[in-house]
Amino acid sequence: MISSLMDPLQIEILFKKYLLPFFLKVIGAFLLWFFADLLIRAIKGLLIRTLVRKQVDPTLVTYAKNSVGLALKALAVILILGIFGFETTSFSAILAAAGVAIGVAWSGLLSNFAAGVFLILFRPFKVGDTVSAAGVTGTVREIGLFATIIDNGDNLRYFVGNNKLFSENILNYSSNEYRMATFRIQLDHSVDSKDAIEKIRATLETVEGALQEPPVNGEIVEFNPMGTVIQFKVAAQNRNHSSILNEGNLRIAEILNSERYPAPQYKTLLHSSTGRSEA
Repeated sequence: MISSLMDPLQIEILFKKYLLPFFLKVIGAFLLWFFADLLIRAIKGLLIRTLVRKQVDPTLVTYAKNSVGLALKALAVILILGIFGFETTSFSAILAAAGVAIGVAWSGLLSNFAAGVFLILFRPFKVGDTVSAAGVTGTVREIGLFATIIDNGDNLRYFVGNNKLFSENILNYSSNEYRMATFRIQLDHSVDSKDAIEKIRATLETVEGALQEPPVNGEIVEFNPMGTVIQFKVAAQNRNHSSILNEGNLRIAEILNSERYPAPQYKTLLHSSTGRSEA
């Protein structure tokens, strides 16, 4: 009879002494994490607003937000464990050992992280620039902790590892004040190259958005079996480059049609038995 009464008593003692405190700690930990997450979000929001107000580059704003968020979350986990009586020293040692193991296993991710830091420090490009790197050409949308987001001309989104970007050549189309729009035209043998250059240069100079300095440059760049190849370079601001290419090609087509230049034809030199060359 006594033993039967002791069993519920022991269960009650076990519940009050061990289980109840454990559940209270778990609930308290979740509540603290909830409020810590709200605080971290508020700090990140304040940081972003401060950096934006100071007109800091958007690339640095995104990078700072992600870095501060990860650091604060790791700190919150350690503090919560310490508050509820967990031994954080041993936990830190375990965390460090796990970090080493993860570092070895995820060496590629860590190299991407390190490359991201160097991309921020050396800044070969920034958000909004048009670049060609790692086999991708497009507009940079975000430089993240491990990868950079690039939208190409077909509005397809690429996520490129930072290490791959940093280890290869980077062509930044937006870095300089202007860039050249290049036009190559194949002329027939019968066309006066000098006259064609003057007429095409005159019309390209009037294309809307074309810069006057440096002036439009036209020259002969090649002779081939079809005739002469001439080339023009028109200075354009980065935002006008595509429109100048389109308008310039239309103007050149109009000149070729209005002047009735013949279509280039492939011609070879035939050697007769007498040694004379004939077209």
